[in-house]
Amino acid sequence: MSTKPTENKPLTSPQAVPAIIPSKKRQSFNALWLSDVHLGSKDCKAEYLLQLLKQVDTESLYLVGDIFDVWALKRRVYWPESHNRVLQQLLKMARDGVNIVYIPGNHDEILKPYSGFHLWDLSIANEYIHIGVSGRKMLMLHGDQFDSEVCVGRAYAKLGDHLYDLLLFLNRGLHQVRNWLGYPYWSLASYIKLKINKAQQAINDYQAAVVRYANTKAVDGVVCGHIHQPALELNNKVLYANDGDWVENCTLIAESTQGEIQLLKWDEISAEAKLVKSYSFDDSEQSPQQRHVA
Repeated sequence: MSTKPTENKPLTSPQAVPAIIPSKKRQSFNALWLSDVHLGSKDCKAEYLLQLLKQVDTESLYLVGDIFDVWALKRRVYWPESHNRVLQQLLKMARDGVNIVYIPGNHDEILKPYSGFHLWDLSIANEYIHIGVSGRKMLMLHGDQFDSEVCVGRAYAKLGDHLYDLLLFLNRGLHQVRNWLGYPYWSLASYIKLKINKAQQAINDYQAAVVRYANTKAVDGVVCGHIHQPALELNNKVLYANDGDWVENCTLIAESTQGEIQLLKWDEISAEAKLVKSYSFDDSEQSPQQRHVA
């Protein structure tokens, strides 16, 4: 039985990024799903992601779209060393035998025509099905193909991207002031998504569209990204898992070595991925279990 959900709030705080520190302990998984990293964007938390990648062992790593932010790079070239180190770490993991599949999104859509190809030891696919430890099928896709179903055309998507950039810019200034006053991080972008009715309705419509599509594929779960809203929920008998992002939330989806599906959040203080929610296919009647994250 699921517990009462905690108050909706950003899952991490983009405070000053510490230097890369040695891992306290390694974490092992059967599979990891990452999306919406936005390498090439000023708001990408590349340092945190690099810490994660350096301390995990996994059989498969799925990059579920918007890993590179080509839209942002077209406006302004921004590629600090931390972003390059993330790319190099991904390539190293692929060379070391990790099965890495790259599913392009809308911000890195230039890779979509190369579905079925292998690039830099990575496989590229527009959709992919992962067979888990328990034999359950997890469909993965970025999710931008459902924009039209939630009344978001390409022009509106571009406009929304610019507005989101503006909110993140305001977030940076607001955080500096709040930090100076001794207040914790508070995300304007997340507040709008969670409190404005139309934004929340768009999130719900998006989830419904993804789940409807997953049902046509006869899978047990679906992993997506795109809307920067981490989630792990049982919806119409399909496990809906949204990676979130590495701009605000620093979250990912994982499959444990025992087959449990987990929503994880990077904690910059302890320098490890902490459990937020989990779901086991062995108990088909349960809802994903909420965990408290300090």
